[in-house]
Amino acid sequence: MKTPRWIKGLSLACAAWLSASVGTAEPLRVFAAASLQGPLDRVAEAWNGQVSISYGGSGAMARQLAQGAPADVVLLANAAWADWLVANGHTPDTGQMLLSNTLVIIGSPNAPVLPDATPHTILARLAGGRLAMGQHMSVPAGIYTQAWLAEKGAWDTLRPHLAETENVRAALALVARGETPLGIVYASDAVASDAVSVVFEVPADAHPPILYPGLALTPEGEAFLDHIAAHLDRFVAAGFRLP
Repeated sequence: MKTPRWIKGLSLACAAWLSASVGTAEPLRVFAAASLQGPLDRVAEAWNGQVSISYGGSGAMARQLAQGAPADVVLLANAAWADWLVANGHTPDTGQMLLSNTLVIIGSPNAPVLPDATPHTILARLAGGRLAMGQHMSVPAGIYTQAWLAEKGAWDTLRPHLAETENVRAALALVARGETPLGIVYASDAVASDAVSVVFEVPADAHPPILYPGLALTPEGEAFLDHIAAHLDRFVAAGFRLP
C-alpha cells in the first residue's frame, strides 16, 4: 500500500522541524568583565552545555543590559554597577559576591621596580609617555585607579598623561605592546601576560574594595553562577582573591 504524498510531506516537515529545534538550541549567554577572561573561559568549558561569553567594561555592559540586551548572567567588576541594575529593576537577582582583586602598576618585562608610586616617580618613569588605565568614568579598574590616585594627591598631576581605555585588558595590551611605559591594571591581569611585569603593588586599603558580583537574569544563569562558585579555585590560581 502506497503512503499518501501528503503524509510523506508531513513526515518530512516534522523531521525538519525537530532537526531545526535541536540545531538552534541557544547557548548560555554571559556578560563578563574583561578582567575575568582566561579563568572564566576554562570554567565555561567545564559547563554541561554551550556558553557564549561577551567580555567588556562593566559600565558598558550594565547599560547594554538596561537597554534590553539578552543575557542569562552578568559578572561585573564593580558592585555599584550591580546595585544600579538591581535598583532599576533590570535583574530579579540581588547577586552574590564571587571574587576580589587588587591593583598593580605594570611595565615592560625588564622594568625596574618602583620603590614608591608618587607623581614624581611615575612621571619620571613615563619619560613623556602615557599611563594606561581603564576609563575613569565607567570602567571599574579606572574608577578604582582614580580613587587611589586622588587619595595620593596625584590625580590632577597625572591626568594629562593618561591613556584611558574601554576596558582593563585594553590597558594591559598597551603596555604589553610597548605603546605605553606603564599601566595600572588588576593583579590578575598581570598574571595573565608574560609581556609585562609588576613594578608596584597598590595597597588594598588605598581604594574602595574591588569586588566581582554575579547576577542571574534567568534560571539557567542562576545554575551557571553556582557552577562558577564551585570552581573559584581556578580564579584564585589566576591571581584573583576571595572576597
